[in-house]
Amino acid sequence: MSFNLSVTAVVPAAGIGTRMQAGKPKQYLEIAGKTILEHTLNALMAHPLVNHTIIAAHPDDTILPTLPFYKKSWLSVVQGGSERAHSVLNAVSTLPETAWALVHDAARPCLSVDDIGKLLALMKDESVAGGILATPVRDTMKRAHPTKSQIVSHTESRESLWHALTPQLFKAGELTHAIQAGLTSGTLITDEASAMEAVGHQVKLVAGNPANIKITHPEDLPLAAFYLSQLAQQHNKE
Repeated sequence: MSFNLSVTAVVPAAGIGTRMQAGKPKQYLEIAGKTILEHTLNALMAHPLVNHTIIAAHPDDTILPTLPFYKKSWLSVVQGGSERAHSVLNAVSTLPETAWALVHDAARPCLSVDDIGKLLALMKDESVAGGILATPVRDTMKRAHPTKSQIVSHTESRESLWHALTPQLFKAGELTHAIQAGLTSGTLITDEASAMEAVGHQVKLVAGNPANIKITHPEDLPLAAFYLSQLAQQHNKE
């Protein structure tokens, strides 16, 4: 594959979404006549600097090839892995080392173009390796008892705590090396930033819109539909 792009979006989409209890991967559930994945890709491609997207898909995915965007020139598909880190690695390793990779969850369709812009501004910041969208923790945080999961062990300070969101933006080469190092050492890689942090890179927190929710449970669908309608109204006014 040849890429002459400012930014490439990477969407790991090899999961099966068992918590949705829907009989299909959650990215293929529909909101307002489109799959969640279509909304997500539309959100990513709405920014003028994002010119290409790579989806890491399950090898047995029979739904993706049926969707209207599948043959678009701005899309490439690679095989996903058993874990998110493997899927992201399969995608970013196809890019030139100096290319910027914007990794985003397939089930986060409520992403605004303004938030993408704030994150992409980090490409000019040489003091950090990249960054992530995030929101400060607002609620009181409770630590559960280690052997009694529904009993409070103690209250955690929420000072300086943030909820990590996506997209997460890093150079493809640095992210590839970080994920490979994490997988080799057995480091717990929960997102791309955790892999970068583990090898000593500085990752910047960029305050994002709390509406950028990840659809995980059935009750998330109506809320996502509301946020998408709000984004559409905002876009129509501009």
